[in-house]
Amino acid sequence: MHLHILGICGTFMGGIAAIAREQGHKVTGSDANAWPPMSTQLEALGIGLMQGYLPEHLQPAPDVVVVGNVVTRGNAAMEYVLNQGLPYVSGPQWLAENVLRDRHVLAVAGTHGKTTTTSLLAWMLEEAGLKPGFLIGGVAGNFGISARLGDSKYFVIEADEYDTAFFDKRSKFVHYRPRTAILNNLEYDHADIFPDLAAIERQFHHLIRTVPGEGQLVVNGGDANLARVLGMGCWSGVDYFDQASGWHAGVPDANGGFEVLHQGISQGRAQLGLAGAHNRSNALAAIAAAHHIGVPAATAIAALGSFSGIRRRLELRGTVREVAIYDDFAHHPTAIAVTVQALREKGAGRILAVLEPRSNTMRLGSHKNELAHSLEGADLCFVYAPTSLKWDAAAALAPVGARLRLHAEMDALIAALVAEAQPGDRVLVMSNGDFGGIHGRLLAALSA
Repeated sequence: MHLHILGICGTFMGGIAAIAREQGHKVTGSDANAWPPMSTQLEALGIGLMQGYLPEHLQPAPDVVVVGNVVTRGNAAMEYVLNQGLPYVSGPQWLAENVLRDRHVLAVAGTHGKTTTTSLLAWMLEEAGLKPGFLIGGVAGNFGISARLGDSKYFVIEADEYDTAFFDKRSKFVHYRPRTAILNNLEYDHADIFPDLAAIERQFHHLIRTVPGEGQLVVNGGDANLARVLGMGCWSGVDYFDQASGWHAGVPDANGGFEVLHQGISQGRAQLGLAGAHNRSNALAAIAAAHHIGVPAATAIAALGSFSGIRRRLELRGTVREVAIYDDFAHHPTAIAVTVQALREKGAGRILAVLEPRSNTMRLGSHKNELAHSLEGADLCFVYAPTSLKWDAAAALAPVGARLRLHAEMDALIAALVAEAQPGDRVLVMSNGDFGGIHGRLLAALSA
């Protein structure tokens, strides 16, 4: 079968492309932009990438067009699909019907930490010999890929609450029908889709409705928003983490090691290479989910020691003149704050935070009042604020004070960073896009 994927370079759609290719299908795809790591992963798989959304990409007609949620009415390729009556389906629906059916799905949902927790959980199952399939919203270091079909009944998936497609406004995760579901946390996000937090809570409630009575929810016990969601109705078993009566972490030592406890009883000592309290929470959630399908806690804890991280999650891109350049996907105030704090845990040296407010929610200004607070842990804050930004960055970020460096032009931002950087500094670049290739440009400028 020939699948053509519209929006193929998104992490989710790129994962579908990889799995479909593994199933033996012919896969092609179109996208407006392509950047690593997804573009390189697709090229390595021999999947044809086409620039833009042109009707001729669909000639001759594929057997089915898989439509990503970046595609809207008015998109030239999509209009051609509709006018020609070509078969089309959303990515989540295709995945549910062709991959997830008859498998034990372990879904990881939440505003933050989905990619890391999904990667941790997949690695724990791998180390337990279960050979799971998975679809992760990033490239997991232990696997070198973001998705695979797997050789067992288990499938681990990053379960996003974003909408499915222009013709299906339900959250993606309602398609997955998990038997084990992690609810990591819940905050307001995706202002272009959801009018308020209550609308997102309702979607999480719909997810809970799909979990069978014999299934299990693994829930952050310290999240009041999730408690409110559970209060709407719950028909499955519940196991908690970050709660003394459930799974919780002891005080970490100087090397990041910590005791893992369940109902107050030690299950072993963990050594996790990822810094930050949020990553210890992610690890606990993964341990609890793995435990639900019979993986001994000791096996899951041991897997943490060999976990090698994820691309674009505090990823060190290079060091020049003793200045380290880190890349992170953080684009929500909470994620920005915990990422800065995690880097602070990794050692001494100034942190130069570099932020691109690129997500739809950021561009709309929905989080502008929390942004200054999220940057408190950085020594200096360089913020890219092009004229296309829909809010007054100078006014919103005024509380940052003398630590703020605001730039409307990329070249000026890079020049200011190079002029400021000193040996021992850590430059933390945060964006949910490629940020104009700033990492490579910074490393080149520092070298020069």
